Amino acid sequence: MKHRTRIYFSAEQRADIWDRWQRGESMSSIGRLFERESSSIYSLLQPSGGIRPPTRTRSRVALSLSEREEISRGVAGQQSMRFIARRLERPPSTISREIHRNGGYDRYRAAAADQATWDRAHRPKQCKLAQHRSFAKGVAAKLQLQWSPQQIAGWLKRTYPSQEQAHVSHETIYRSLYIQARGVLKKELQACLRTKRAIRRSKHASLKHQGLGKITNAISIKDRPASVEDRAVPGHWEGDLIAGTNNSYIATLVERQSRYVMLAKIQNKNAETVAAALIKHAQQLPTELYQSLTWDRGTEMANHRQFTLATDIAVYFCDPKSPWQRGSNENTNRLLRQYFPKGIDLSRYTQAQLNNVARQLNERPRKTLEYATPAEKFQACVAATS
Repeated sequence: MKHRTRIYFSAEQRADIWDRWQRGESMSSIGRLFERESSSIYSLLQPSGGIRPPTRTRSRVALSLSEREEISRGVAGQQSMRFIARRLERPPSTISREIHRNGGYDRYRAAAADQATWDRAHRPKQCKLAQHRSFAKGVAAKLQLQWSPQQIAGWLKRTYPSQEQAHVSHETIYRSLYIQARGVLKKELQACLRTKRAIRRSKHASLKHQGLGKITNAISIKDRPASVEDRAVPGHWEGDLIAGTNNSYIATLVERQSRYVMLAKIQNKNAETVAAALIKHAQQLPTELYQSLTWDRGTEMANHRQFTLATDIAVYFCDPKSPWQRGSNENTNRLLRQYFPKGIDLSRYTQAQLNNVARQLNERPRKTLEYATPAEKFQACVAATS
């Protein structure tokens, strides 16, 4: 049986691969540059979870390879340790320890001693979660509740303001998940993250978007009042659909100021069906808390005039291929994919189940709200209008 040749990358090639990965290039495109399969790139990135290992450096007082070569020549010439030490301007004890920990006078070799020193230096400092196991258990529990590392980090600072040992960054949590050598958080908890990736992707990795259909008589987002744009007053919403298999969809609505989420079960993407579902949901809120709705250019909102006539809610449409103009809704849809992953039939969920998912999202702290919850913010708006 023919064995596959093992692939080795030089230090310069490894550095280039990490540079490209951090810039957001895919494994396939990186592999093509080196005439390798993407699996070869994955094998390099996976041991550290896609997180670039820090560059190792020597202490300025450590023996260099050239000094070890001088020691090796001195040992071969039967010179005394004191003589070698004087020539290198080092203490005799340094030379003595170096020779005895690397084979003694009979077996000392400079290259082997230098490599052995690098190997012995692998003593990484424990991260905070490894030092404080009780907080690590708390972090694991929040991950199981579908909280993001950033939400957990913010919640810890808010809950334990005077306990410095409880304050960990979201990067520490990610590293504890993806770098299993740390031995802090179990690998199974990666499934609780929104992306469920085996390794961490660069924040520069691109996302592909598709433009949607045209809407007649659409009012452009450019005509939306400034008070909506700066989130100065509550009652302005962003909306969209998330899709499942078998032509199944869920309507998602997000209030811009509080980030409060509502979900609506719809039977299909037909414009009349979507308008009817949105009208029904709009009637559940006080008119002061539902004044406008911003949507993309999807044809499911073709009956926007019917919706406006029934509810007196203005509908504004984003520019084509501009999902960032509904940033709160786009972010919420990514959060919802934890509960409704792609490739499942969304029609199996009841409205009660959708309400439960919305409640869970609304009770999770948000960084943009200084780690308050959307439910808290929205309830304050309700109280102000009553």
